[in-house]
Amino acid sequence: MQTFLGKATDTDWFGPLIVVVIAVAAIGSIEPSFLSSFNVQVLLSAIAVNLVIALAQMIIIALGQMNLSVGAIGGLVAIAFAGMMEVWGLPAPLALILALAIGTAAGLANGIIIARTGISAFIITLASLSFYKGVNLGITEAQPFYGIPEAVKAFGNTNMLGPIPWLVLPAAIAGLFIWYLLAKLRVGRQILAVGGNAHAAELSGISIVETTVWAHGLSGLLAALGGVMVVARLQIGQPSIGDDWLILSFAAPVIGGAVLAGGHVSVAGTALGVVVVAIITQSLVLFHIDPFVVQIVLGVLILWAVGINRWREVRVERRLRRA
Repeated sequence: MQTFLGKATDTDWFGPLIVVVIAVAAIGSIEPSFLSSFNVQVLLSAIAVNLVIALAQMIIIALGQMNLSVGAIGGLVAIAFAGMMEVWGLPAPLALILALAIGTAAGLANGIIIARTGISAFIITLASLSFYKGVNLGITEAQPFYGIPEAVKAFGNTNMLGPIPWLVLPAAIAGLFIWYLLAKLRVGRQILAVGGNAHAAELSGISIVETTVWAHGLSGLLAALGGVMVVARLQIGQPSIGDDWLILSFAAPVIGGAVLAGGHVSVAGTALGVVVVAIITQSLVLFHIDPFVVQIVLGVLILWAVGINRWREVRVERRLRRA
């Protein structure tokens, strides 16, 4: 038992899991409505959407880079998805496929420019953030699309089992896929290798260009999925979708143990990081606390997570010295 606990404390998900358990118990005892069926549904819907957003950033963090355009890609895809159904009258499945293709193409464009030019991902994705947002506003003229089919609305606002909404399904599939990709598939291993040490990865025969393009393409696909899910949840194609994704997309992976320098991320840890943020946000609403406090808390959580990661690194270094 002690050995298991000792190993568990060294994992990325243990700290966030303890926070989740304590938070749920404490808030549930103070405010019983927190554990009501309706509130659980709302909480799970938020977690589902935010998990996909966090995974879109996590895959780039694994590469040792960052994607500032995650929200802009998601927002562009959201209005494209809604617009194709309202203006062009496309059926939802076809609009979904085209919308995901747009997001993937946007991510691939980021990756190709970064890989071919050697310019920092920070600069390229900052520029693409402005570009994609400009296209968004140019298409919509800052006006939302309202013609969302009833089937899409139902998917975003009904449950498949008890208080578990349908939105959990695509989020779970995305999480399992990214876990399998990083743990079992060659491209996932290559992303982690490049993030850990790009020079060593290149010497071992890994193509930095191809790996970078793959990672950003996946990030664009996940951001696109997040945008579609938000449209289904809000029942509207709002041009402002994605504007507030940036902090969340970094906070959850970092809380979940991701190393910003690259080479190490955790899907389970990221998922729990998303749960921590969702619980904090929902509890502030229940207790009627001003929304700006959420931003303050997220900043504190990021600093806490980075501190925990550094403490863990120091422990590992000490063990290696003793050995």
